[in-house]
Amino acid sequence: MPPDIAGTQSPPARQTLLVRHARPLVAPGVCYGATDLKADAAATREAAGRIAQLLAPDTPVWSSPLRRCQALSRALCDLRPDLTLHTDHRLAEMDFGSWEGWRWADIPQAEIDAWTARFGSLRFGGRESVSELMARVGAAWQEARSGAGAVAWVTHAGVIRAASLWAAGVTDVHDASAWPAHAPGFGEHLFL
Repeated sequence: MPPDIAGTQSPPARQTLLVRHARPLVAPGVCYGATDLKADAAATREAAGRIAQLLAPDTPVWSSPLRRCQALSRALCDLRPDLTLHTDHRLAEMDFGSWEGWRWADIPQAEIDAWTARFGSLRFGGRESVSELMARVGAAWQEARSGAGAVAWVTHAGVIRAASLWAAGVTDVHDASAWPAHAPGFGEHLFL
């Protein structure tokens, strides 16, 4: 069954609902992975209202520690006091190190080409590699899937892409072409 991106059905038992934070308050085209940005407040409330309707009673909500995810997680739990919030650092977005805050168009093409050539192992910006991201997301994924019921993650596009690979049985990525091209839009979700 393909992931539900439209968000019209509830998650079956043992599935993980992956929710991307609302639009961050940053100019389009900026590299901001681990940068702790706020999200649009109105969009956060709107997304929380939609997601709250999808969750079974007492669903654990695991959240990235970054403010854009914490805001959505807290809004969700305010609407649904039966939900339990757990902050998990493994759900933070990839850290692009020295490239954080740069416009993608201003990052030298040679740096992007080097990352593409060594996609799994190169620490783009000097902080974290895709393999390291995959390992930490994979540890969280395995823990979430070992429980008895559904879990909701409030997280980021890179984490959702990594989790979708884990759901398909792919535990590491060495070739950039194997990285999923799409993730849910801001404030959107999918079930895995």
